[in-house]
Amino acid sequence: MKTVLCYGDSNTWGQTAADRPDDRYGPHERWPGVLRDLLGSEWLVIEEGLSGRTTVSDDPVEGHEKNGRTYFKPCLQSHKPLDLVIVMLGTNDLKVRFNKPASEIAMGVGALILDIKALAPGHGGGLPSILVISPPPIRRDLKGWESVFDGAYEKSHLLATEFERIADAHGAYFLDAGSVVTSSEADGFHLDIPAHKKLGQAVADWVTNSDWPART
Repeated sequence: MKTVLCYGDSNTWGQTAADRPDDRYGPHERWPGVLRDLLGSEWLVIEEGLSGRTTVSDDPVEGHEKNGRTYFKPCLQSHKPLDLVIVMLGTNDLKVRFNKPASEIAMGVGALILDIKALAPGHGGGLPSILVISPPPIRRDLKGWESVFDGAYEKSHLLATEFERIADAHGAYFLDAGSVVTSSEADGFHLDIPAHKKLGQAVADWVTNSDWPART
């Protein structure tokens, strides 16, 4: 059995784009669940999503636990040995309170890649493969969230280029979610159910059709 860790924010956790019970999509609706269903019983797909999670920054409003790096190392150690680590973060770093350019958000992802390499949570103390997914750009109409994400629309369209550059520099793989899905019109920055399905399918296609083990 191969093990993949999906590490992300609300769009990995399954935060709904519209009102639903518990504000969360079901296990088979979230993209990691779609991935799990498509890969089948030979794979263990672990969901590690948290709403509001950043790449490497404490959140002065929502709390230090939103810092993606704080939990990342114990998370890797808890779930090892891992064959593949998927990181999809960056949307929350676009918030105006962090005042980050797209290049610095990408550097945060690079820091997480370095943490994976330092811990080597693969089989036999080796490195798992790493897939960086850039989140889809946010929309201009954020349904009341415009002040929180002031200036983020333009930056969100730069993330894919910056993330790909960082992934390539660190020997990681890259997938642009924006080439597959768009953020929901319901709130402008979360994924709806069809988008989760498409993203899960795209990741499953990548896992089954690419040569990803070659970089381990």
